[in-house]
Amino acid sequence: MKLVPKNIFPLAVILAAGLAGCSKPAADKPADSADKPDAQPKAGVTIDAETQERIGLKIESPVAAQWQPEIKGYGAVIDPASLASALMNLETARAAADVSGKELDRLKILAAQDNVSVRALETAKDDAQRDTLTLQSALVKFRQDWGSALAAEGELAKIQTAIADGSTALARIDLPAGETLSAPPASARIIALTDETKPVTGEFAGATDGVNPQTQTRSYFFLVKNQPLPAGAALTGYLRISGDPVAGVVVPPSAILRHNGKGWTYEQTGTNQFVRVEVPLDRLTEAGWFVSEDFSATNHIVTAGAQTVLSAELSGGGFNTGTRD
Repeated sequence: MKLVPKNIFPLAVILAAGLAGCSKPAADKPADSADKPDAQPKAGVTIDAETQERIGLKIESPVAAQWQPEIKGYGAVIDPASLASALMNLETARAAADVSGKELDRLKILAAQDNVSVRALETAKDDAQRDTLTLQSALVKFRQDWGSALAAEGELAKIQTAIADGSTALARIDLPAGETLSAPPASARIIALTDETKPVTGEFAGATDGVNPQTQTRSYFFLVKNQPLPAGAALTGYLRISGDPVAGVVVPPSAILRHNGKGWTYEQTGTNQFVRVEVPLDRLTEAGWFVSEDFSATNHIVTAGAQTVLSAELSGGGFNTGTRD
């Protein structure tokens, strides 16, 4: 008869239990297991409720908005002196042609009555022809520099009067080389580099008839009324063009942080959790920056105390260079 060691049964029980534990399917793990991907903590800044209140943290949702398609250009506020010079040259040529033309008509009447010499009539014809050619040349140059709309008799004089009394500025916006519009823009959103936080609206006044042969650009002119724009100030212009509006939101200026040459805002992703998100600073409106991606009206962003949050994040090493480590 075989003898079985006394300790064989406890050992077998232990081994069986161990094997049973190892073979348990993964599906039997609890649903809230910590190894789920969405259970991993997100990068950002954690600020408890007490600290949020102490630093005056304010949370708001961005406002839903629509954006009309635009094309970007650069230019400057027209110097009234250059405008006056261009107007004087054109009007001088126009007046000379008018005077010599009337004089020729008068002498033709006298010649029909044999009351003027042939020499005087021929001289009048030469003067009228010369002044007409001078006017045509002046018109061609003016249209090249300022466009046909402003070349209309009396139109530029009205604009110059409005500029002289300080109520209006004339802005020139040049499109990139090779860029043209199929139809004139109704208006433009204009931003002076002297104050990039205050866009103004310009009404379309005209465009050059062709492109500049040296720069290969076409210029568009806009009247900016009741807005102080210094002569010669550099401008960025966004010309409104036809197309379907783009849906998005407006992030207020109070929510924007500047860091490493980029714009950022903090989004609240949890009660005490905040994540920094980049905001493109290329669509400025009167209410803030328009954004069409990564944001919606259901998001919650920090509109007061954001600089303190940034300081806390940088000191904690979350972002060191404006990009994730």
